[in-house]
Amino acid sequence: MKYRSFKDVSVAEVGLGTWQLGSADWGNVNEEEALQILQRYVDAGGNFIDTADVYGMGVSETVIGKFLKSVNKEIYVATKLGRRGDAGNGWPQNFTYGAMKQQAEDSLKHLGLQQLFLEQLHCIPTEEMKAGKVFDNLRQLQQEGLIRYFGASVETSEEALICLEQEGLASLQIIFNLFRQHVADEIFAKAKEKGVALIVRVPLASGLLSGKFSEDTQFEQNDHRNFNANGEKFNAGETFSGVEFKEGIKLANEIKTMLPDDHMAQWAIRWILDHPEVTTVIPGASKISQVDSNVSASELASLSSATHQQLRKLYDEQIHKQIRGHY
Repeated sequence: MKYRSFKDVSVAEVGLGTWQLGSADWGNVNEEEALQILQRYVDAGGNFIDTADVYGMGVSETVIGKFLKSVNKEIYVATKLGRRGDAGNGWPQNFTYGAMKQQAEDSLKHLGLQQLFLEQLHCIPTEEMKAGKVFDNLRQLQQEGLIRYFGASVETSEEALICLEQEGLASLQIIFNLFRQHVADEIFAKAKEKGVALIVRVPLASGLLSGKFSEDTQFEQNDHRNFNANGEKFNAGETFSGVEFKEGIKLANEIKTMLPDDHMAQWAIRWILDHPEVTTVIPGASKISQVDSNVSASELASLSSATHQQLRKLYDEQIHKQIRGHY
């Protein structure tokens, strides 16, 4: 595993996303399997885990908290707030200082920590980011010692640029992959100028870029790739990066012909890591074998410039126009 700088620490360039471990939107992953996935990731040299309070409404955070009790090395856990809809929460009341403090304290309790390494806004409304009060609230939580750093998970380049104007912003979490290449043109230089870490989510376009799906692939009823395939429940970009499933299969097959071998998932992650502005990429896993596949991308040699150019040409000519949802 190789590492990159996140402020004053070094984090694994391949992190672990844990939406799957909430057993809410990716089918079911039981606690034993979740703990094995976490252990495998750390054994491979991983030290950066991303979660959120709404992943199973505390389930993901809680299983991570249980795991942390058994680990003797430093693990950097990033979580998110702002999307809870349980009693007393929801938009816009989620964004008052009191509500944000309660959400952070709940995450601390789930994780069994005294301080959150990174608290992120979780794809909140653009107008709330523009108003700026949420960032003042995060700064207050930081001053009080509840959080070490704060950042934002965003859905559009416009939102990313709004956040980059905020003093003290440590990180941006973005969708960036072979189905979302234009993002590099729009925000990478500014993030580097500001010294803001880039955390890349949805690196495999919800599995499309693993090359293992066919048009006949079926997903469990409680899997967002079933119930949100066309953006029925939330932004279509969070599922298959906004590309229609069957069209995505065709495009993924085209991409596969341009890569060095059949290990498509590893090369799709390697492509992301070839961008030095990226701090860490956070593929999820519902199986140990997926952890092994994901972390192996750190050891691959960079793709050639010719391959990068070929992949960008395909994106500009065929992929970009297929994206749905707001981005």
